[in-house]
Amino acid sequence: MMRMPAADSEWVLTAQRIADDELFPAAPAVERLDRVPPNHLNLLADNGFYGLPAPVEFGGLGRAGFPVLTDVIAALAGGCLTTTFVWLQHLAPLMAVATVAQPDFRDRWLGPMAAGQVRAGLAMARPHLIRVTKVPGGYTLTGESAWVTGWELIDILLVGGVDERGLLHFFLIDARSSPTLVAEPSELMAVQASRTVSLRFTGHFVPDDRLGHTEPFASFVAAEAQGSVMNGFLALGVAGRCARLLEAEDLFSDIAQARLRLLTAAGEQVPTARAEASLLASRAAARLMVQTGSRSVLADEHAGRLYRESGFLLVFGLRPAIKTAMLQRLADPVGEPA
Repeated sequence: MMRMPAADSEWVLTAQRIADDELFPAAPAVERLDRVPPNHLNLLADNGFYGLPAPVEFGGLGRAGFPVLTDVIAALAGGCLTTTFVWLQHLAPLMAVATVAQPDFRDRWLGPMAAGQVRAGLAMARPHLIRVTKVPGGYTLTGESAWVTGWELIDILLVGGVDERGLLHFFLIDARSSPTLVAEPSELMAVQASRTVSLRFTGHFVPDDRLGHTEPFASFVAAEAQGSVMNGFLALGVAGRCARLLEAEDLFSDIAQARLRLLTAAGEQVPTARAEASLLASRAAARLMVQTGSRSVLADEHAGRLYRESGFLLVFGLRPAIKTAMLQRLADPVGEPA
């Protein structure tokens, strides 16, 4: 079992078992596929992970379970980052439906989403680039979302767009291509099987009953910190797998410290904690590459895959403050925490 610092929880133990026994052995093969195998995602659904952040009455842990959720993310990411990356997209739509949606909207969607019967993706990278226009019976969306993961593996998509008043609208739309919704596949350096695409909306109609919530766009920007913390645990998962393969006690200690910084970070501390987690994964993967030697470049070697994944996580979900913190530590590695 992976020696990740984790909350004392059956959820985490189950995630680590799945990562070690099912996901990690298959990860090199998954990397060469055009999509994550459905049985990987079904396994996570069957074990309740699609509903983990849901309210307790829906089988989840609620807001109080955030530390357990993050440790589950790390454990699964250490097994197969690609599978975890697709599953992770579901969590933000689920939490949005659980916490901010209107009651009838919540009642309609939360149960099936928590059970993993309806699986969601996320199109919220730059919601201000999607224009919302009110029309009879609903709304139209026009613009682009450059980072949408899980296309053809998900059922619905949480889409954000801004109207002429600066009001952000949250919709749950069907995740299907159409003449007004076109998906362009992305070629990635890692997690290629995640089915990540760019979406182009051209007057795409969304019925009134698919609007879940509205809020000022400025409020959304101010509340992004929690999602940024969650992304940091993907990096800790990669670092943890490298530490296990290396049997490196010093890396386990570094991971424990980075975990604590992520969980306790608030406000302006979050970008620094995120930067440190990503750099730790990069350092651990580079060390594994060197230790493994020239065979790391072979397609079926875990070392090369983990190194590519660590590079991917240096820039995934990057925000200006995270980038600044990361560049400062790369320019002055002596000042980086041990």
